[in-house]
Amino acid sequence: MSRPFPSLTGITSAALLALAVALPSYADDTATIDPTVAQATRGIAADLVNQLGQRLKAALSADGPVAAVSVCKEAAPSIARGLSAQHGAQVTRVGTRVRNPNMGVPNGWQKEALAEFEARLEKGDKPGDLEYWKVVERSDGQRELRYAKAIVTQQLCVTCHGKPEDIPAPLMEKIRAEYPADQATGYSVGKLRGAVVVTRPM
Repeated sequence: MSRPFPSLTGITSAALLALAVALPSYADDTATIDPTVAQATRGIAADLVNQLGQRLKAALSADGPVAAVSVCKEAAPSIARGLSAQHGAQVTRVGTRVRNPNMGVPNGWQKEALAEFEARLEKGDKPGDLEYWKVVERSDGQRELRYAKAIVTQQLCVTCHGKPEDIPAPLMEKIRAEYPADQATGYSVGKLRGAVVVTRPM
């Protein structure tokens, strides 16, 4: 990701250090990634979102949001496991506040991605542009691609993830029954809710 830099003529070393700290540093290794691999990785993340979205919409239409809570709890991990096995990758969703501790707690690099997305949203970047790419070399020498795609809260999301006082009592009771340690409420439209993440060997 290229960014314009101001003229450095006459700037002291101390000022340069301050400038370096102030400038945003976004993880973007796309220049080193084969375009075919990048497209396939985006496709894996999109598959998780699309498959889960279809299951949730069907449940909402047929039985309402209370039934959809159980569908989400069961379907999301199942879809992620299937995609992981299909593509030889690790596919999951993580949240800024976690609902399902078995699938949703971000690790170190995923927290970095979420922090980057928060900063970019505040800066005015479009939600659809929020991606994170990083290539690392593991201790075994294998290069690993780490990708995250932001999940930004939509109007439908606040049905189950909005302010607790705005969630109907039967639905809130169901959420608490399925997720006793739930933290994933209080979101409003346009706020970062989490990310779909894909980790795969290169």
